[in-house]
Amino acid sequence: MTQHSQFFLRPILAMGLVAALSLSFSLPATAAEKLRIGYQKSSTLISLLKANGNLEQALAKLDISISWHEFSSGQPLLEALNVGNIDLSADVADTVPVFAQAAGADLTYFAQESPSPTAQAVIVRNDSAIKNLQQLKDKKIAVTKAAGSHYLLIAALAKAGLKFSDIQPAYLSPADGRAAFENGKVDAWVTWEPFLSAAQQQLPTRTLTDGTGLANYQRYYLTSTSYAKDHQKALKIVFAELVKTGDWLRANPKQGADILSPLWGNLPSQIVELANSRRSYQVTLVQPDSLNEQQKIADAFVSEGVLPKAIDAHAVPIWTDH
Repeated sequence: MTQHSQFFLRPILAMGLVAALSLSFSLPATAAEKLRIGYQKSSTLISLLKANGNLEQALAKLDISISWHEFSSGQPLLEALNVGNIDLSADVADTVPVFAQAAGADLTYFAQESPSPTAQAVIVRNDSAIKNLQQLKDKKIAVTKAAGSHYLLIAALAKAGLKFSDIQPAYLSPADGRAAFENGKVDAWVTWEPFLSAAQQQLPTRTLTDGTGLANYQRYYLTSTSYAKDHQKALKIVFAELVKTGDWLRANPKQGADILSPLWGNLPSQIVELANSRRSYQVTLVQPDSLNEQQKIADAFVSEGVLPKAIDAHAVPIWTDH
């Protein structure tokens, strides 16, 4: 068994035996503190950590337990973080913190995943008369508001010499966007993984463009500013576990897909593996210059009248591990 496999494969029965024997690293019955983590179904690394129990075991050394809170999308996830209902947000698209900052949220950038530009794309049905981005003018396009795909659409239109006002946006969740696209209710769909790979493998589609050269699609983990100030040791453990889990997933793509498949609505493992191959899953500390694109995103949304006011993306605090 490889070191990576040993890291992740901890059978449930074995974990139960550990608890039964009350070994020193098992989770205490009652922890003094609780870390509240918000996530989405597509929160890959957090979903893996929730499944394997590694983060619970690591935090138990600090007498901290975890409560998990699932959200339908990134916007309500960060709203919950801002009002104090959770302490830590799993990864969200780079656009989501921009909207949260514009709404006055008090957030701290915790970590980020390196760019994954091919993990989102503008697609049309295979029989569509639309052959290029310029032909999106006056067309109805499904997109999830404030998602990374929203910015990709703006950038793709700009590349084609079009403004956002030149198209008819249909603001839909990924599930509703898929249904509208499949039933011909919209002319194009802009989405991200794993919804993108699922559509490409299960429907006849054509890709007009992915994010290459248009949108880096960096995903960010965030925490409340108060939690960042008061829980340095806990956040260092979470960061280390995210890094290890990303390393494990890149080294074990098939095993990871098999675990995630039932968590993602029994999406076929081969589609999950394809979707994951388009994500970097390389977790790093957030560097100030990485927020340059956040500023570019914010300015683009303001220019198109989608973001209510201008922001300084560099004004958000950044957590460090020392």
